[in-house]
Amino acid sequence: MTMSDTIKKRNSDTEKKQIPLRLSASLFNELSAWAADEFRSLNGQIEYLLTECVKKWRRGSDLPDDGKKTSGLSEEKQ
Repeated sequence: MTMSDTIKKRNSDTEKKQIPLRLSASLFNELSAWAADEFRSLNGQIEYLLTECVKKWRRGSDLPDDGKKTSGLSEEKQ
């Protein structure tokens, strides 16, 4: 692998993806207030919360008694 290939791969791994996100007005207001309390932008707050959630999920913090990871949906929605 050449140096150029290595740099391209590193950039593609760290590149941020853009996604449309629809939020209710009440959730938007709550997240905006929380972000302001922590001196973050709304986008930064959402990214922080999602990152923390994924870290928790990777540690297996959401494993039920049977040891299987859950999808995050309640049984009635599945």
